[in-house]
Amino acid sequence: MIKPLILSIVFGALWFGQHGALQAQPRKGGTLQYAYASGPGTLDPHVASSLVELEVIHHMFESLVAMDANYNTKPMIASKVDVSSDGRTFTFTLRRGIKFHNGKELTSADVLASFERYKKVSPNASALADVDTMQAPKPDTFVMHLSKANAVFLDVLKGPVYPFSILPAEQKDKLARGIDVIGSGPFMLGDWVKDSHLVIKRFDNYVANESASGPDGLAGKRTAYLDAVRYRFVPEANSRVAAIQSGDVDVAGDIPPDLSKRFDGRAELSLLKVFPFCMQVYVLNTQQGVTKNPLIRQAISAVVNVDEIASAMGRISARNHSLVYSTGPNYQGDLMKAFYDQKNPTKAKELLKQAGYKGESIVLQSNSNNSHHRDSILVLSELMKAAGMNVSVDIVDWTTNASNMQRGTGTWNVSTTGFCSNPLLGPQAWKSVLYTFTQLKSEPVMDAAYEKFFATSDPKGRKDAWGLIEKQMLEQAYMIKIVDVAALRAVNTKKVEGFGGYYLPVFWNVSLK
Repeated sequence: MIKPLILSIVFGALWFGQHGALQAQPRKGGTLQYAYASGPGTLDPHVASSLVELEVIHHMFESLVAMDANYNTKPMIASKVDVSSDGRTFTFTLRRGIKFHNGKELTSADVLASFERYKKVSPNASALADVDTMQAPKPDTFVMHLSKANAVFLDVLKGPVYPFSILPAEQKDKLARGIDVIGSGPFMLGDWVKDSHLVIKRFDNYVANESASGPDGLAGKRTAYLDAVRYRFVPEANSRVAAIQSGDVDVAGDIPPDLSKRFDGRAELSLLKVFPFCMQVYVLNTQQGVTKNPLIRQAISAVVNVDEIASAMGRISARNHSLVYSTGPNYQGDLMKAFYDQKNPTKAKELLKQAGYKGESIVLQSNSNNSHHRDSILVLSELMKAAGMNVSVDIVDWTTNASNMQRGTGTWNVSTTGFCSNPLLGPQAWKSVLYTFTQLKSEPVMDAAYEKFFATSDPKGRKDAWGLIEKQMLEQAYMIKIVDVAALRAVNTKKVEGFGGYYLPVFWNVSLK
């Protein structure tokens, strides 16, 4: 478990302070207006990995276990978990009386059906590869038998990306992205108009986890005070800032630092900074055109100038050569520096020559919704051109861009995105996106190292295994690290109470004054 110092302080000051025992009883009712950069591409949790999807999904769906404010594993739908002495059998006792949004009571049959569906449709299905059998012997008991011990299996199940959400058993045979949006969370889906807005409304029959004293990250006792939250899709940052300045919205997400001065003199408008928030990387498509060739990928990595790219991104950021944070147990020290911020076009030209590069087009794809994504791609395109590469830039909407990275669709060689919970949770959380976003089907070095990582309970053994994985990722330029970035969100504190600084914006235990 990773505890970044700055993030721990944010949680202490914002999360617990605003949700703690000293807070007066919140007012129930009202609709909170939230300006949000982009609409979700899907609300199917088993295939969702983008923040714009996960922000909504975690209000409506719940899993057996969840991560708390410090990224530890806590029970959620499960009331307890018993693990056999050989580390291969996990027995989950479910909380009784939990209701789905359609009124049906949640039982182990729904849990079993959800995991069976996950194994069929999720890009992260390999996380369950070691699950030998699953059983639902009693309505409140679910059992998973593994073919071999997995020391971090519960940590895998708490992951918020491609979440292991429990759906009604009737959804078992629904295709990916084809579910009816029915969960057991404190909010349920209301109105959803693509390219305009989405509304989640309070689920009055929600059964909270009464064993917890209050909210705790994505776990704990979650209470919906608001009647509804209206997510308004506002791709332009200037428009989001104008909306909260005018009082048209109550909370605004993704505020660029260069617009923060517009809040000067407005005491009621508070800026919340969350750092570390995400790691910005370039993603290279290993199954598309010339980027199938590792020498081409390494040539692209060789031209990267981190300071120039970070300046263009215009975000609060920090240099970091690693795919994990220095405060975490798997940090490898300086071992990954050789692949970071190389600024070496001469090396790139030599690699292109070795690759037999003949000027084939290299497509860099980004989106119009996130200016820092777009600008980082534009700078990279110029650096690549200076080294003799034939580059074209394709700008699409974020939903398309994210879907192409997740599914390998579209015609692109390089894109960029931020990964948020993955570096905070560590190697087990990285696994799914390292393979799916880069379109890797298998990778012998990484496959073997992950096998060792999951099999051993020895921290040094896991750290050594992660070192092999991280080195392979960066040396082969499947991904190229840029920087660690912060998030800025704006909230009208005269109107809103209880909105905190968690990495995902959450609206349970939030109220309107």
